[in-house]
Amino acid sequence: MNPRPIAVQWRLPVLAAGGFALVSGLYAALLLLGLPVPAPHVPLEQVHGPLMVLGFVGTLVALERAVALGTRWALLAPACSGAGAVLLVLTGPSLPGRLLLMLASVLLVLIYHRLWGRQPGPALLAQVTGALSWYAATLLWLAGLSVPEIVPWLATFVVATIAGERLELAHLTLPRHGVGWFLAALGMLTAGATATALWPAVGAYLFGVGLLATVAWLVVCDVARRTVRAVGLPRYVAVGLLTGYAWLALAGLLWAGAGPVTGGSRYDATLHLVFLGFTMSMIFAHAPVILPAVLRRPLPYGPWLYAPLALLHTTLTIRVLVGDVLGVPAGWRWGGVGNVLAVLGFVGGVVAALVRAARRRTRTAVVPPVVPAVR
Repeated sequence: MNPRPIAVQWRLPVLAAGGFALVSGLYAALLLLGLPVPAPHVPLEQVHGPLMVLGFVGTLVALERAVALGTRWALLAPACSGAGAVLLVLTGPSLPGRLLLMLASVLLVLIYHRLWGRQPGPALLAQVTGALSWYAATLLWLAGLSVPEIVPWLATFVVATIAGERLELAHLTLPRHGVGWFLAALGMLTAGATATALWPAVGAYLFGVGLLATVAWLVVCDVARRTVRAVGLPRYVAVGLLTGYAWLALAGLLWAGAGPVTGGSRYDATLHLVFLGFTMSMIFAHAPVILPAVLRRPLPYGPWLYAPLALLHTTLTIRVLVGDVLGVPAGWRWGGVGNVLAVLGFVGGVVAALVRAARRRTRTAVVPPVVPAVR
């Protein structure tokens, strides 16, 4: 018997929890930037990273995979990550919130196990690696490591997941050595993340090399290198992907060239090159494709999509170059505020586009067709 698919009304609360994690994480960013906004009773700044990476990105990834599997139990994975993020907002880095985030990663691995039975391959292997990296990050967090110390695992979750999805699209045009190169880069990335927990100095260099190898594969083998010459949505997606790869390459250079870092301006630059420059670019680029599949609602392409993408990259350049490299506090602070506005602008634009599309569809449905008179 075929499993019953997940109804859209069941997906919406989970998506709302991921959105709550995003907004809370952005508010925590404003607190970290030193803006005069009201401070909550809980230490929201301490969970800024987990909220953004696991509460928001993790919930989106798990929800999309649950929809792809098409079984109701799979919705437990994004539900746990969303609930864990809500608990982090309400209670800070408490044990229940961290446990729920870890449980979400275990359930995501089970989803991939079911998907593996349908279509095994290196692309899905990379996504499984991402889910296991999520699990490793939460396990180490529970064991007492600080958030800066688990950043390589959080980065591996994001990078391996996205690289696996890009491999699914590129497999028809891959060169003969493409899959072997991909697996070698994935292995180096995972080995580097593992080594950072055991030998931080050596691990950071190896992790940086793994990032660079992964970026090199993405740039050479991804179809975005060709579709950037197209028009409309394919060109927009390609622009978002290629600019994101550029930021990830810079992060790899910082890790490979300068070693481990858990604080200061280099930490701020490295962290946001990965999770803003790369990860948010991927979300901006994939949203017009992924959201319609998750919500069963069209997200029409429009040139407005370039505005938040351009704002994100411009303000991130100011934050990293002026704030972190040149040491100008105003550049760091206002670049960070611009990052927040770019993300909020994109979310607001997506919501407005979905509402307009829904209204247009409703008007089309209620207006009866004009039947020509018979003469």
